[in-house]
Amino acid sequence: MRSVNFIAQNHVQLLLCGTDYFPALIAAVDAAQYDVYFETYIFAADETGTQVQEALMRAAGRGVAVHMITDWFGTGNAQINRMQVRLEHTGVQHRVFNPWFRRGVTRTHRKICVVDRLVAFVGGININDDMFCDHNRSIALSAPRWDFAVAVRGPLVASIHREAQAQWARLGHMGLIKRIGLYREMRAVSKSLARSPVLAGFVVRDNLRNRHTIQRAYLQALGRAKKNVMLANPYFAPGRKFRHALAAAARRGVDVTLLIGVGEIWLQDAVAHSFYPKLLAAGVKVVEYHKTQLHAKVAVIDDDWATVGSSNCDGLSLFLNQEANVVIKDVAFARTLRRHISAAVADGVEIHADDFAHVGRVRRIGYEIAFLAYKLAMRIFAIGKYA
Repeated sequence: MRSVNFIAQNHVQLLLCGTDYFPALIAAVDAAQYDVYFETYIFAADETGTQVQEALMRAAGRGVAVHMITDWFGTGNAQINRMQVRLEHTGVQHRVFNPWFRRGVTRTHRKICVVDRLVAFVGGININDDMFCDHNRSIALSAPRWDFAVAVRGPLVASIHREAQAQWARLGHMGLIKRIGLYREMRAVSKSLARSPVLAGFVVRDNLRNRHTIQRAYLQALGRAKKNVMLANPYFAPGRKFRHALAAAARRGVDVTLLIGVGEIWLQDAVAHSFYPKLLAAGVKVVEYHKTQLHAKVAVIDDDWATVGSSNCDGLSLFLNQEANVVIKDVAFARTLRRHISAAVADGVEIHADDFAHVGRVRRIGYEIAFLAYKLAMRIFAIGKYA
């Protein structure tokens, strides 16, 4: 089974940080005439959140059908309740993903917006201020959070719209027969798109029909890599297959660079550090990014394969949560994204094998314990899929 169904003749614009993303998003919503499907993990109670919320309410006020989904855990119950008070009087239809963990621990970590079926936004950028840490607004960042999204125009928008529409339907009151019908319809659409020419594809991860889609896309691209791989991710804790694919590419002579965000969560850093010795021994270049909060989930492989999305390279994103990425096969786009990653690598700190010679035995044991604890937790929550 193919991991990515590519469609040709799209225009895909790379958006760097909220500086590019929020004006483009708000402008598109302000131009909406028919419908808006919007989904995010975090919708913060800050100036940025207020601006996006007001744009959605303006659209609903002029008769646009606005469908808004926020994740209960990511956004927070108190903030959701505050927003709901305003939204219910403006016509914005709002649904909350998995409140109070009623459907298990799975979260929607996706960041999607589709406007009038003409333009779609997909990426890693939440609705929050670039200059404050996303999990603790009392922590000011030294530079804007480093993150990306894409604005897509062209035939691929129809695929993104279908997925956004299906997500909205799944969160409503739907009987079993209708859910089965929706599942079959989405599978039929995916199969029909596989015959399209290549340029860009939309890949999602869920716990039903697309359990391994995003990881499979990465593994296939890594397996075919011939020259270079640049991967940037804030929470690096993938399973064994993913780590082995990176190491295997480096061993066969591919220039592999891994840019990792650090300094945010100690346990996450410890898990990533447990992987460093084997990756470095295989020839993978590991760079830690300290300039600001790295939140981007992006990669470029060789000259024409790139991905931008919401999926981290960790157990939560690859095996548990709902995620969405766009994969782009275009030389110009890949070169642009590569330049941004290369600039971030230049701002980072490269880790060498010798650096671990000075790490004490106790700390090394701590890294291994952190990984074993993480692995156990992921196997429990992801029902054994993390390996």
